Amino acid sequence: MREERGGGGKKTAETALEIEGEISRLLEKAAKAKKIDLEAIETALRAAVLMSGARLLAKLIEGVGRGRRAEALTCACGARMVSRGVVKKTVLTILGPVTFRRSRYECPVCEAVRYPGDEALDVVGTSRSPGVRRMMARAGSRQTFKESREDLKIYAGLKVSAKDVERVAEQIGQEMETWQTQERKELLAAEVPLKVKKTIPVLYIEMDGTGVPMVKEAVAGRKGKQADGTARTREVKLGCVFTQSQTDGKGRPVRDSDSTSFVGAIETAEDFGVRLEAEALRRGLYEAEKVVLLGDGATWIRGLAELRFPNAQQIIDLYHAREHVADLAKLLWGADDKKITRQRIRWWTYLDEGQVEKIIKEARKNLPSDKEARKKIESRLHYLEDNKARMRYADFRKQGLFVGSGVVEAGCKSIVAARLKQSGMEWSLRGANAIISLRCNILSGRLEQFWEDRAA
Repeated sequence: MREERGGGGKKTAETALEIEGEISRLLEKAAKAKKIDLEAIETALRAAVLMSGARLLAKLIEGVGRGRRAEALTCACGARMVSRGVVKKTVLTILGPVTFRRSRYECPVCEAVRYPGDEALDVVGTSRSPGVRRMMARAGSRQTFKESREDLKIYAGLKVSAKDVERVAEQIGQEMETWQTQERKELLAAEVPLKVKKTIPVLYIEMDGTGVPMVKEAVAGRKGKQADGTARTREVKLGCVFTQSQTDGKGRPVRDSDSTSFVGAIETAEDFGVRLEAEALRRGLYEAEKVVLLGDGATWIRGLAELRFPNAQQIIDLYHAREHVADLAKLLWGADDKKITRQRIRWWTYLDEGQVEKIIKEARKNLPSDKEARKKIESRLHYLEDNKARMRYADFRKQGLFVGSGVVEAGCKSIVAARLKQSGMEWSLRGANAIISLRCNILSGRLEQFWEDRAA
């Protein structure tokens, strides 16, 4: 073992000298040139350094997963695997292509194949190093796969195809989902603590939904808003959790810096409820003195809130409440714009004061005789009646609480729309959920934790 380490150190030193030699020759050539092209020198120098670095890396990993093993290699079926010689493999690394030779093992019973060298270097079933895969996943989560390919070439000198970026980004996204699924199981299976120190003043939970354009197979048989009654989109359910520890000088709530985390997927409300509850638990649901749930009042949101967070203070997003009463005014006074404006301003003042009953009372005094119009108005009034306890905005403000779900709405734009709703895009269910998982984890600051856990 000592001799091997000594030999490796000698090879490393030799390669380092080679790098210095190549750089010196490049600098000498530049010095003799009459006109210096700085960009050309930068590009050439980077290529030389990367190429030399790749050679150094090749020497460093030479012999990994090759040669006699101290212990027998066992197959998943339980049989002892047999060595079948040495096979070359080329891996794209952040320094460039690197080729190494590793032993191939085969199971005599089920014919399964393993390469211990691939397992040691984390390149099983792939020709890209962990560093390259992380770059590709991050790039693919942020912009189109074509743009990612171009940026990886310009910024990192990596030559990959748009399809390669797509495959890797989706694979890492799916791995993240598997990682979080296991995490959710553990969080939800844990016993509820009998006594917990309350270290979080206010913990907020917000949720919303937004549509994403899908391929035909992903919307087959689903009802939608198309002219023919079919669907072209699927709803992404997005949730966020953040904390608040203080208010500003005017008593307005201040969101804690870097405290926001996101979860989301195209899935049923029931499955999304499991996802969001687990995230709230991870973020300290039991440690919170007060839990506030903010949403737009949609049926699925209210149902989920009552099932998963029964002790939370529910608040209807003020912007949606204002939209609702503005629509109510239009239904009542559709032909009188001045009356609509006056009533809207009046009712918005009532909302700010938390006096929803006044809005209901005034609206009922002006119900039309037309049955169809009356039915629509009654539906709006039922919404207000049903949610009045969630619209006590004056009381909420006195408590220094947020009354708007702007954080999750901004998330719908920045996480979902900015990446998945660009012109001409259509997604498979698998691809959309993989990218959503990637973007949620990256914006939640969890990429490093995932990478560490997968390497453990």
